[in-house]
Amino acid sequence: MPFYLTTPIYYVNATPHIGNAYTTIAADVLSRHHRQRGHDTFFLTGTDEHGSKIARVAAEQGLEPQDFVDRMAPQWQELPKRLSATPDFFIRTSDEGHKAVVQEFLQRIYDAGEIYEGTYDGLYCTACESFYTEAELVGGRCPQHGTVPERVEEKNYFFRLSAYQDRLLALYDENPEYVLPRFRYNEARSFIAGGLDDISVSRASQRWGIPVPWDTDQVIYVWVDALINYWSALTYAREGEDLRETLWPDVRHLLGKDILKFHCVIWPALLLAAGYEVPKQLFVHGFLLLDERKISKSVGNVIDPLDLIDVYGVDPVRFYLLREVQFGHDGNVSVQGLHDRYERELGNDLGNLLSRTTAMVSRYRDGRIPDAPWDESPINEVITELQVEVASRLDRFDLTGALEKIWEAVRGLNAYVESQAPWVLAREGEQTRLDQTLYDLVDGLRAVAIALAAYLPETAPRILGALGQPGDLAWNGVAYGGALPAGDIEPASPLYPRVESPAAAA
Repeated sequence: MPFYLTTPIYYVNATPHIGNAYTTIAADVLSRHHRQRGHDTFFLTGTDEHGSKIARVAAEQGLEPQDFVDRMAPQWQELPKRLSATPDFFIRTSDEGHKAVVQEFLQRIYDAGEIYEGTYDGLYCTACESFYTEAELVGGRCPQHGTVPERVEEKNYFFRLSAYQDRLLALYDENPEYVLPRFRYNEARSFIAGGLDDISVSRASQRWGIPVPWDTDQVIYVWVDALINYWSALTYAREGEDLRETLWPDVRHLLGKDILKFHCVIWPALLLAAGYEVPKQLFVHGFLLLDERKISKSVGNVIDPLDLIDVYGVDPVRFYLLREVQFGHDGNVSVQGLHDRYERELGNDLGNLLSRTTAMVSRYRDGRIPDAPWDESPINEVITELQVEVASRLDRFDLTGALEKIWEAVRGLNAYVESQAPWVLAREGEQTRLDQTLYDLVDGLRAVAIALAAYLPETAPRILGALGQPGDLAWNGVAYGGALPAGDIEPASPLYPRVESPAAAA
């Protein structure tokens, strides 16, 4: 089964921040999980490099736009690596392969009679490269950036978006899970039902962009150019292959709520106009907030994810962002919150469980894991529920809920230690029960490690290694009775060494 997942492509006018890391981490967790299940998985991310904002920033630095984006792109290409994310391809919209497909895509729509020439007279926010009506402004300012948009009047080419209202409404009505969460589906559908205006698909006043194929005096509007990356990347991501044949339309888009209109309304309409199938599904997540405000380069309240990784490590940052905020909703994040989760849940709940389990195997069984699965084990039910519930929640993009199910298992294993009290069983000579208890703890931790591997890709192999277990992360390993006998088990070193002060990461 194909699983093609995308992040938005990130605008390279500044360096990455934790909001960008958030979407990339979420996409990586989902991609890793589907690989564990044996699905044909393709994960795409990249950079958006055209538009008037790029041209302006480049000019301010005395650079040509291409030189500017060439300097900025490596920082964005480094971001997935630092996050332990594993995209299958990183697209840049300045790629020649992308440009060619964008022109072919727009030409198809033009040839179908769905693009016409007109004059745009309205409001344009350079910060988000978006056109706005007076009604969409908040106090006369851009709703995203709080800046006063420019008045723009120029001859443009327009796409007949208004002609696709009924087809878009039918698409939504026929597929009530086309957009998730449900309240974002309702938002997108209401926007469509309220009436659609035709949109400009070109700019005459700027030169930095992809030329309109039938009128090279204009460039393609940056948002149209950017959206097509999900389609264009498949044509040249693998040399000699056109992946559209196998991966489209089995594509799921992850995106932030600020770009809902472009992805959930304009993008499917453009695809329909070009004669292509629409995406399989879109998931719209909320904003990470700092002091109740969206973390944004233009606002200036940015947390550098790489600073946090340098102090806490990459797995804790991945864990915290998906644990702290219900995926799909807005939520506050802070360095103190990361520190607290690091100590309480990663250090105490998970790290101490591994340390105690390996120490007891070492002490009571001379470092040998007993081969003692048993039919009445309560851990069987814990692991079975873990296997079913985590997969089910991740299929619904409920990354936070899936992580909570894993943590329920972690807490359950800690409670099992206390209720079974292996130290008492050892003292009283209850050898069979001691073997069963130690086996259950090892097997439970092994299953938890596999379930956690998508979230904590560096930690999971360390847990399996400390337990003397193979490194196979296939999802069918989340089942009771999979722990293999092993020897030379020693008390595990701390998974998460103590960090003295969160101030070090601020």
